Amino acid sequence: MIPLPRQLTSAARVSLVLACVLASGCSLLNRNKSAEIDPAADAQALLDRAEKSLRIGNNDIAVAYYGQLMAFYPFSEQARQAQLDLMYAYYRNGEKEAAIQSANDFLAENPTHPRVDYAYYLKGLVYFERNRGPVERIFRVDLSKRPPTDLQQSFDNFRIVVTQFPDSPYVEDAHQRMVFLRNRLASYEIHVARYYAKRRAWVAAANRARFVIENFQQSPSVVPALQIQVSAYRELGLDDLAASSMRILEENYPEQAIAFNDQRKPRLRDRIFQRSTGKDALR
Repeated sequence: MIPLPRQLTSAARVSLVLACVLASGCSLLNRNKSAEIDPAADAQALLDRAEKSLRIGNNDIAVAYYGQLMAFYPFSEQARQAQLDLMYAYYRNGEKEAAIQSANDFLAENPTHPRVDYAYYLKGLVYFERNRGPVERIFRVDLSKRPPTDLQQSFDNFRIVVTQFPDSPYVEDAHQRMVFLRNRLASYEIHVARYYAKRRAWVAAANRARFVIENFQQSPSVVPALQIQVSAYRELGLDDLAASSMRILEENYPEQAIAFNDQRKPRLRDRIFQRSTGKDALR
């Protein structure tokens, strides 16, 4: 704040401070002029107005009222509730970066608040939905081939809700989203492993496959991970490791193991050609 001149009287200084506060409130409400400024309204009245605006979908007005409440009554319980609601208002308004920043501010300022689970849940939700945009939804883009830049952030926030707040009302939804995210993250690792395998970078392919097996054990990607491991180890001459991976595949996924072995068998035309050249087709 700009220092006040010393020659101002006490009354003038109070008036000037009040004018600065009103000006800050006005700047917050510039988002939508239909949200009227009423400095005389108490904290609960402002909160009620904000919540009503949010319920009927006037997200910009809701954001303005929440900002006004936090500016005029920063230490009230309503202001803390406004911080929580503001995250959701930003999220509803499509301002996802602002929603994340608002959640981070709340967590930093209120680490022991009983609703911190909601802040983590909302962060997870924002990162979850930031992964697929409208273009991807329209054209059904295969996101398993795209680096999951936000998915790990989403997964980590949902995991905090599930592990640290087991009684939270958001646990069930957070857990279901974690399952989806786990499968999505595993799919990307398989995509990368196959990329390495096609380029005969067998060590890198085997390492990516092992990462899937160790970290995403309940995902559908475990089967292709084991198959990639078998192929990579055989190509590297690591027959014991290849046999071990194949045994795990056969014991846990017998049908997929049979299909995998069938895929590896040369076609009849290839076998005839290899016999004519003196090569052993059944390596």
